[in-house]
Amino acid sequence: MAVAMLPSPAVRLVGLTGGIGSGKSTVSASLAQRGAEVIDADGIVRALQEPGMPVFEAMVDEFGPDIVAPDGGLDRQAVADRVFGDDEALKALNAIVHPAVGVEIAHRLEAASGGDGVVILDVPLLVESGRDDLAGLIVVDLDPEVAIARLVDQRGFSEADARARIARQASRDQRLERADFVIHNHGDREDLVDQIDACWSWIQTLS
Repeated sequence: MAVAMLPSPAVRLVGLTGGIGSGKSTVSASLAQRGAEVIDADGIVRALQEPGMPVFEAMVDEFGPDIVAPDGGLDRQAVADRVFGDDEALKALNAIVHPAVGVEIAHRLEAASGGDGVVILDVPLLVESGRDDLAGLIVVDLDPEVAIARLVDQRGFSEADARARIARQASRDQRLERADFVIHNHGDREDLVDQIDACWSWIQTLS
């Protein structure tokens, strides 16, 4: 993985994480609306997995044409069905994807290094990575059972797939133990907006 040039002291590099289905993407988008520059690891993954990209080609070489959808793009559910529950397949996938994502994140951090604003590093597995160069860490918290219900009802996951993905991530307690600011996403939209406003105010106090 490439070594990132750390942002200048004037840049506040803040981590954002949360379990799958927690609502992290909503929080990330809201912070961007308030003026933060967001480096979105999930978005980077999707871009790197577009047809014709080296990551896409390496995945097809590893797992075969069954992971290609009829439109020529990646069949993400087919990939999930292939790797979750198979440790060796998941290890092979991570070996393809993670280094490329690390390189792209490093490039984006380098591009942000001369600024003086807020950079949000939005990474699902940020706690697991052990990254220690952050001014602070925001955790979007949600009861895993509620997250599973949302993934099934709103995003079309099977319950088994949702549970398998959550099991592969840090536990709720592990994330909360590392958190500097927690957004509790178990209320209504108005409550979430109030917490994001409070979070943005907290970010302004960081150095």
